[in-house]
Amino acid sequence: MQKRAWLLLAGVALGLGACSTGLPIDTSLRATGQDSRVRFIVLHYTSENRSDSLRLLTQDRVSAHYLITDEPVRIFSLVDENRRAWHAGQSQWFEYPNLNAMSIGIEIVNAGPLDAAHTRWAPYSSSQISMLAALLHDIQSRHHVSAWNIVAHSDIAPLRKSDPGPAFPWQALARQGLGRWYDEAAVARRMPLLSARELKNAAYIQGLLSRIGYPIVQSGIWDPQTRQVIRAFQMHYRPAEYRGRLDRQTLAIAEDLARQMPAPRQ
Repeated sequence: MQKRAWLLLAGVALGLGACSTGLPIDTSLRATGQDSRVRFIVLHYTSENRSDSLRLLTQDRVSAHYLITDEPVRIFSLVDENRRAWHAGQSQWFEYPNLNAMSIGIEIVNAGPLDAAHTRWAPYSSSQISMLAALLHDIQSRHHVSAWNIVAHSDIAPLRKSDPGPAFPWQALARQGLGRWYDEAAVARRMPLLSARELKNAAYIQGLLSRIGYPIVQSGIWDPQTRQVIRAFQMHYRPAEYRGRLDRQTLAIAEDLARQMPAPRQ
């Protein structure tokens, strides 16, 4: 016992740590060949009030790294960033599946849809968005997360989820480098040039959405999953109209975002 205690004390003096078995571990050196495991930040609404959100995210299987409450606005850290939270579920972004393993999840207290038809949505307060922006800047700077990889739950799981919904201010955040947005002038120029043939081509929009990152089967036909992914895309980039119907503005936005994609693909 005395020998083990002496080894641990000596380890502290020499910059050694100890693992759970008590073995001395030298932590004085660090490899340069490493980076963060975090590649993505996923944003959600809770669809519950403040107290129920806290209860569900701390006492149930679902969890998130952070929760931003409504008034008074407060950030709760619920899961250490180095650990996996259970917020994304079955998901994919670009070629990366199961984003729980490589993402930070942020839940925002918000009721989501206010009617059964999902035509009215609860707004986010300016205080919530200001707090979220500060948190995103902090996480982004520490983990070097690309703006392209700050995404909605509905982006990575479009067949299952709709959060954070069309009321979420993606454009305002993108102006701060927190997410991506399209070139509005380029989209306006492109819209009148699109042909009816391009609008009817399911394979074309499927290819664009896949290049942008969305998980979509390249079926080449207008199947339900294609319309659902278009709906998720519209909630993010064209929230005034999100019925999943492809129109000129939606297609022009998808073309512009695909054009902006960095190379090599992330």
